[in-house]
Formats: sequence, structure tokens, C-alpha cells
Amino acid sequence: MSQYWLVKQEPTAYSWDQFVADGKTDWTGVRNFQARNNLRSMRLGDSVLYYHSVNGKAVVGIAKVTKEAFRDPTAAEGDWSAVELTPVRPVQRPVKLDQIKNEPRLANVPLLRYLRLSVMKLTKEEFDTILELGN
Repeated sequence: MSQYWLVKQEPTAYSWDQFVADGKTDWTGVRNFQARNNLRSMRLGDSVLYYHSVNGKAVVGIAKVTKEAFRDPTAAEGDWSAVELTPVRPVQRPVKLDQIKNEPRLANVPLLRYLRLSVMKLTKEEFDTILELGN
């Protein structure tokens, strides 16, 4: 059964355009236990929304999980994980944070409740609603 996720990244650190140019990336550097556990729950083929945080604050693309959790090679110590993500396509129109906040069907989306969480699970309905806002 497919799962749905959202990952956040500052576009000045690693933008959607850079992700697309690279063709895939290892999603490393997560140092939050809840986010790490979410990475470990991701399965091959799961759908992922790519969100630009800080600058832009918008969902800008769709990716998929192409390698399940493995040891994060950037972690000098500790039990941290990473996954491989591959871009699928940009959303037709970026879905801004204000649109998400103003959509009643997204009132409980983790993006609005856990502001510092960089990897979060979405329901299929939340995922589809965000994409609908981008059409």
C-alpha cells in the first residue's frame, strides 16, 4: 500500500531545480528522531511532496522513494538514516503555505502542526488536496 510524504528543504540549500538537475539525491542530514523514524517508514515507490521552506514556502514538486532507509553517511555519530529520492515532476503551480493554511481539508496537516519537522507523513487525501490546489 502506497504511503504519502512531505519533505522540507530550504531552496538556498538544495532547490527543486538542483534536485531535478541531479536526477536523484540521498536525503541526508536529518537529525530529528521523529523525522528519522519517518524516513525509516518510507517504502520503495512512495510519493513525496517537495516543499521549499524559509524562502518561498511552497510545495514545488513531486518525488518518489527509490531506495529505502539506509545509514546516513553524513552522520559522524548516532543512529541516523537517509533515503534516496528521485524527482517525478514539478507541480503545475507552486502551492503556497497560505493556500494550505486556508484550505479546511488541510487543517490537520503536519506541516501546520509541526513547524520544525522536515519529513512528515501525509494521508492520501492531504496529498491529493495539495496537488489539487496546484492545478
